Amino acid sequence: MIDNNEKHVFLDFAYQMYKSMKTNEINLVYEGEVTQEITKTFTSLTERNLAKSEESNTVQRKVFNVMVECLQNISKHADSLTEEDESEGRRGIVMVSNGVESYNIITGNIIKNEKIPELEKSLELVNSLDKEGLSSLYKQQMKDGRISDKGGAGLGFIDIAKKSGNKLSYQFKKLNEEVSFFILTSTINRI
Repeated sequence: MIDNNEKHVFLDFAYQMYKSMKTNEINLVYEGEVTQEITKTFTSLTERNLAKSEESNTVQRKVFNVMVECLQNISKHADSLTEEDESEGRRGIVMVSNGVESYNIITGNIIKNEKIPELEKSLELVNSLDKEGLSSLYKQQMKDGRISDKGGAGLGFIDIAKKSGNKLSYQFKKLNEEVSFFILTSTINRI
């Protein structure tokens, strides 16, 4: 049972979050399990929001495609905070914001610390390449890439970088000795 003080604190928090989202132009936020159904719903909402804006079809397509790839990344690769949480499924946070010059798609999910060196190596490689280099790496991965047990061939980050046309920004926030929180920001310039 929520008492009046707790209710007031929650409502104040909700209002402050709303103000922050409006100030920072955050259009959509989702935190929870990322499933195929959630991906469809989230992309549908984003598609509707973009259609209301007078954004070019090219930018709309880029935002939509990058968001789908980011959501798939969470649904395939997110880890759990603890082994007991593994039954909860793949959880993450997704935010879409727009500013004067660009859209940002920000995702976050738990990742095991042992995976960070290889992930960071992949991200650095992707960020070191230009458009032609990304296309070449993509083709090479399609030809040589081994399919992982999670269904990918390491193409997600390459695809995001190709579609966004920008370097990927990322951080790892260590939570404990086992896991960290992986934050990926993809920026799509408004044309």
